[in-house]
Parts: sequence; C-alpha cells; structure tokens
Amino acid sequence: MSTSINTAFLLFFFFIAPFSSSLPQHHSHFIKHSTLSRNINPHPYIEVTRPLPFTNLTPSCFRPSFTHNFGNTYGLPPVSVSYSSPINCSWTHVVLQFNVSCKGEQYDRIAAVWLDGAEILRTSTAEPTDDGIFWTVTKDVTKYTSILVKENITLSVMLENLVNDIFTGIYHVNVTFLYYDAKNVAGLRLNNYVDNPISMGVRKLGSLMGSDDRPADLILPISANGDNRLWFLIESESELYGQNVVIPRNTYKAVMEIYVSFHGNDEFWYSNPPDSYIETNNLTTKRGHGAYREVLLKIDENLVGSFVPFPVVFTGGINPLFWEPVVSIGAFDLPSYDIDLTPFLGLLLDDKSHFLSLGVADSIPFWLVDGNLHLWVDNCALPCDVQAKVIDYGTPKFNIERSSSFQGLDGSCEIEMKRKSKVSGWVNSASGNLTTIVSREVKFKNKIKFYLNGTEKRVRQNVREETIVRVLSDTGITISRTTMKKMYPLSMTTKSSPSSENDTSLMLTDLDHEWRERKSIGGSSISLINRQKCNGWMVVQDHDVLSGGATTQQTYSYRDEVGCYSRIVSAANGTLMNDTASSLCSFSAL
Repeated sequence: MSTSINTAFLLFFFFIAPFSSSLPQHHSHFIKHSTLSRNINPHPYIEVTRPLPFTNLTPSCFRPSFTHNFGNTYGLPPVSVSYSSPINCSWTHVVLQFNVSCKGEQYDRIAAVWLDGAEILRTSTAEPTDDGIFWTVTKDVTKYTSILVKENITLSVMLENLVNDIFTGIYHVNVTFLYYDAKNVAGLRLNNYVDNPISMGVRKLGSLMGSDDRPADLILPISANGDNRLWFLIESESELYGQNVVIPRNTYKAVMEIYVSFHGNDEFWYSNPPDSYIETNNLTTKRGHGAYREVLLKIDENLVGSFVPFPVVFTGGINPLFWEPVVSIGAFDLPSYDIDLTPFLGLLLDDKSHFLSLGVADSIPFWLVDGNLHLWVDNCALPCDVQAKVIDYGTPKFNIERSSSFQGLDGSCEIEMKRKSKVSGWVNSASGNLTTIVSREVKFKNKIKFYLNGTEKRVRQNVREETIVRVLSDTGITISRTTMKKMYPLSMTTKSSPSSENDTSLMLTDLDHEWRERKSIGGSSISLINRQKCNGWMVVQDHDVLSGGATTQQTYSYRDEVGCYSRIVSAANGTLMNDTASSLCSFSAL
C-alpha cells in the first residue's frame, strides 16, 4: 500500500469512523461488536450522580404511566398516553423514573419525555450487548409541579430507532412517576414547595427576600407542534425556531429553561476543524465549520441570552468501550440551561404576542432544541396587573477571534470567544417594587492540533460562565445576590494507524472532561465537581469495534449548606471495578 493510500485510509477512520452520530444513517458511527460482550447475564449501566435526599422515603403513591417497545420508530411521531395527577395522595416532590432494557446490537439513540408539551427529560441510550443491558434514569421533576397537578393531559415519549437483520436491539421503555411527601427531610426548602397540590395549589412564598425557588405557577412550552416531533430540528446557523406567547399580566418572574442535544455532523462540534482545512486537503468529511457553537435565545429580534452547552458524549462516541457500564457525564440525564428573563418583563407584559425563538450560532446539521418558559405570578384575583420596565439593556459585548496555521494535514486552529452582558429591569408586584439585575460573562477557548500527517488529533477546550443575579429594593438596598459559576474543561486525543489485519485500523483514544459548578446565595453555597478520565484502544473495521480495551475513572463531589456527598467509580474492560460513596466529601484526586 502506497503512502498516499495509507494516509487516505487513516484519514477516513480519523474523520469519519471515530465519532458516533445518533442519526439513523450511521455512516460515521461505531458500535461494539457482539463478540466484545464480557457478561453472560444482563447487567446495569449507570450515570454517576448523587442520590436525591428524599428517595429513601416510601413514596406516598406512584403511577406507572408509560410502557412501549421502540423498534422501527424513526420518522414516527412520539408515542403518547394520557396523564392525570394522582388523587387522595399528599406529596411535595415528584420523581420521574425512566427504565430501559435492550438486547442485541444497536446504536445509541436520543430520546425525550414531554408532559403537556413541556420537555421534562432529555436522555440517550446505551449501546446494548447480545446478553442484554438495562438502566434507570431517576430525575427530580418537582419544578414542573404546575403541570404535574393537571388532569387528562398528554405524556409523550420519543425514541427514534431502526431495527433490521443486523441491528436487532429494541429499546423497552417504562416511565413511572413517584410522589413523595418530604415535609420533614433536612436540606429541602419545603416552605417554598407545595404541601398538597391537589387541595392547596401552588403557594407564592419567599419572593420578597429573593428566595423564590419554588416551582413556577405556569409553564409555557416553547416546542414544535409538528406531527413528527416536539423538539425543533436546527440544521444551520441561520435557522430560528420558536413560538409566539402572551405573558399573563400578573407575572413577576420569568425563567427560560432550554434543552439541547447535538447530532450528525455536529455531534462532536468541539473537534470540528475549519472548512478551509477540509477544502485545502480535499477531504470528504462534512464535520467542519470550526469548533465554536453557542445556543441563542431571542425575544422577537432581540438577543436576550445565550450559552455554550456542555459537550455530552453519547455512548457510541470517541471510544464506545469507555462507556461500559459507566456512561459519560450527562448521557442519561442531559442538562438543561436556565436564562433569567425577569428584567425583560417590561417588554413582555403588554398583552401582545411575542416570538421566543432558539437558534445555534455556527451550527451545521443537526441540533435538537426546545424550551420551557417558567412563570411566577401574583396570587390575586384578576385583573391584577404587574407593572414592569426594562431599565438598561446596554450593549452586549461580543468578541470572537479565529486563527489557523496548516502545512498540509498538520497544523493547528484556535478559536477564542468572549461575551459579556448586563440587563436590569424593575417589577412592581404584590412583593413590592423590586429591581433585578442580571450580569453574565462567557469565555470560550478551543484549540485543535493535527500531527503525523493528520493521523493524530488533540482537542483542548474550556468554557467558563459566570452569572450574577441581584435583586434590589425600591430604595436600592440589595435584597439578594446569587452567583453561579460553571466550567467545562475538555481534553481529547485520538491516534490512528493501520492494524495488523487487512481493512482494519488501530485507534488510541484519551478523554478527560469535567463539569464544575458553584452557586452562592448570600452566605451559603452549593458546589459540584464531576470529572471523568478515560483511555483505551480499539481495532475497528467499517463501523464495528472488533477488539479493544478501555478504562474509565470518575470522581463526583457535591457539597451544600446541609452536607456533602462524594463518589469514586472506576471501570475496566466493561467491568465495574470500584464504586465507593461517602457523605464525608473526602476523595482522592484523579
């Protein structure tokens, strides 16, 4: 084989084969070969997180709400059933349990759960084995109480899957709601939650002191109404999708919650080279357009918020052997992102329809995005107008710099972005005349390097975000100050070379990524550090992983004003080697 053919062969695997897709047409997806299964019995997969403080209680009641086998479901609408809140059941908190089992060979798939049109869970599947796997996603969905108390609404689940003679895995899904009466559980601010949603409704408490962390009184879904999907499908940077909404005049607080996942040519957007690199080297991959992406939120034509999402890796991604049986951070419970729109109520409270839209800067096919507008309203007899005004929108500062230097297939490219904004507005409601000031700063830096004629690729990325929300009285006294800091560092290396067998390639892979978060409210704080380090190798042919080995280490540490929780997990070659949890928050650094 000549050098040029060798190089082309390696580049094919480097740009195309290493990455998973979640598309039904998996031209660039890896799947574990059935001979790699190391377990003779079905075994559980896990996403490392902390236990909820009330799930050790016996539920007041529970409601199995959904059962379906997702086989050939691609292109079909979500599967929907009726939901009603349980009667004669006292509860303060609700947990969604999403149970899945699968046996055979199958790619990872994206899925979601909607209640009355509002998304309450974005999740993805693990890649199964011939012996079978199963897992459970447990999520606190109490913040959706205003929907959970409703009668005769629609529960919808979407999981697009394809089944044929080769890919035989059918995902068996069960959804159950568990209702807990957790009035006496330490660490829960239950005075701001509901005592009995059926008899008492949702109470408005704590807003005067800026501690209104109870569920919203009303949630308006910003999602698609099409027959085939409830999320918006975004395929280019010019596309904006959303809905027209009319905000109740007695609204005094508004927060937009956004769900997002990335697929196809943008599933690994943070490793995409610039288009010039692809064109100059006559490559056929469509995974380009650079490595900067940002989700944008607009009201009418005004940009009111944005964020760079955490780079969730699906279970077919980078090296599928990393994610057995410990999946990547966020793979089973993808994060949602909040943008405080309270300073913009002066724009929204005019009895007119406003278009809330979502887009993705620099995106290529494709992204799945939707949102929920959480609204808190004055508890008074209508008409009960709240007065509001935008004081200062200012001029958001945005700067992005791109540079690249290549000699053929080797070289580097770098992107650095900074966005800074500050907006303020007052709201005069039953809680008083309060001014909310939201300051946000986002810093994004990505660098990609190619070595050895393009067969080695290194990606280094970091995202830093800081949001400060201050609430002032009508005399200018600070009532509350909340600071949220997030950081998402990522380091990834992939090396490709011909294997000893014909038509195969040996790939060496390393990944180190982390979710770091700290929230401060007055004198109290909440912090989370969640980090994974993975390394491994695999021999691949077409889309199959024929052989390989991998190790995954993870440390998880959570601390709040009540206590702390830490967990250390390690896995090797598909086997869970260690899983140690502690309430002392003492753990060894990776």
